[in-house]
Amino acid sequence: MTFIEYRSLTPAQRVKYKVTEFFSLLPGRLKVFFAAIGKFFKNIGIAFVEGLKGYGKRFAAGDMSTKLSYLVMGFGNFTRGQVGKGIAFLAVEIAYILFMWNFGLYYLNKFDTLGTQLAHQEMGANGRPYMVPGDNSMLILLYGTLAILITIVFVAIYVANTKSAYEAELNHKAGKKNLTLKEELADFLDGKYHVTLLSIPVLLISVFTILPLVFMILIAFTNYDRGHVPPGNLFTWVGLQTFRDVFKVSEGASKGYTFVELTKWTIVWAIFATFSNYIVGMVLALMINKKSIKFKALWRTLFVITIAVPQFVSLLLMRQILQVDGPLNVILGYLGHEPINFFNSTPLVARTAVIVVNMWVGVPYTILQTSGILMNIPEDLYESARIDGATPVVQFFQITLPYMLFVTTPYLIQTFVGNINNFNVIYLLTNGGPNKDANLYQAGQTDLLVTWLFKLTMDSNDYNTAAAVGILVFIVCATLSLITFNLSKSSRNEEEFS
Repeated sequence: MTFIEYRSLTPAQRVKYKVTEFFSLLPGRLKVFFAAIGKFFKNIGIAFVEGLKGYGKRFAAGDMSTKLSYLVMGFGNFTRGQVGKGIAFLAVEIAYILFMWNFGLYYLNKFDTLGTQLAHQEMGANGRPYMVPGDNSMLILLYGTLAILITIVFVAIYVANTKSAYEAELNHKAGKKNLTLKEELADFLDGKYHVTLLSIPVLLISVFTILPLVFMILIAFTNYDRGHVPPGNLFTWVGLQTFRDVFKVSEGASKGYTFVELTKWTIVWAIFATFSNYIVGMVLALMINKKSIKFKALWRTLFVITIAVPQFVSLLLMRQILQVDGPLNVILGYLGHEPINFFNSTPLVARTAVIVVNMWVGVPYTILQTSGILMNIPEDLYESARIDGATPVVQFFQITLPYMLFVTTPYLIQTFVGNINNFNVIYLLTNGGPNKDANLYQAGQTDLLVTWLFKLTMDSNDYNTAAAVGILVFIVCATLSLITFNLSKSSRNEEEFS
């Protein structure tokens, strides 16, 4: 379709065209997306192979000092005058050996089974029973993972040691002076200062983000549930069985049925929660920014003041207001209306209530976002449209809305993903209720996947299922976010709006 043909369409036809275009391009975008993932892992493999080749070439071309560095880290630096650097490499090697000998190897040896020995009683030589401690599967998994990650870091340092030894040899043969440890450290406060600044955040992210993330992913491949809670019981590897259970729909309160139903509601919730806030917030911002409106600062303050109150306070307050004996139902009683059980009557009423309350806490943020954008739309565009006879509705769909979507597409994607994982609104308002469907496993009618994950973890100890659900939610969110953003004009034409 040409640009002129597109401009001749009505707003409804344009929406239909955009939706059709999106879904027609989706298979191709998915193909490109997964091809990019495949290329990423292919590049990692190529880099690994090239690294092995370089590792072997350095060993073959190096002298005896360089070759001995492959066994005793830092030896090549010692013999080339880099004593401090050689001591640092040797200290890393000794520390790793001590760590593995006294700690890591014990857990790595049990990593394939996650433990086989349960705690039990035995009779001592004096005829008295005593407890023999057993294996703890969770500690074996955690510390085994830690040992593997530390080994990966050590291998990287070990390879750096071989490179450093070979470079020191080449500099010595070329008559160049090798830098001392003091000189190299001084460079980390000058030319490599960015490495110094990033080292602590990377270390903290590795300890508090990467390690727990890897641990959680591995739990999804075990049978760590209510029947296998350590230290009283052991759990072991089950491969993809947990994911099969999540997708298996059977009679009764099955995990598969619950996953499917909650996925449907989570997507519906994310769509309504995102676009209701966006549309209502944009309309209010348009009204406030009209030239004929007086006291603009006052109106903005009244709408935005809810941000000053912590969200959980607002949600708990709204929960009390909407209770059967709350203020709203008291007023309805005075008007002769029966009390409405907003959160525990029917799924439709409860879901509508949480969407409306979410607008109360979410619209102010949209007003702030859109107000700034509206004030930056060139007035010349509106002036030209008015001269051409465009009505306010036409101006909105031809100028305002396209401009808003162009600027706020990343914000919409972020908000959509955030609403998929919007724990506070659901948990604090309904706690997932009402719980009227007997086929839902540890979940209620308004539970999202994220609140179901929380209940699986805290209420029923189904840690493996919760981990599997978390992985699936991440995959869906990441895929939708990347594809949607790459299809948007914000990504394709970053520097222009048309």
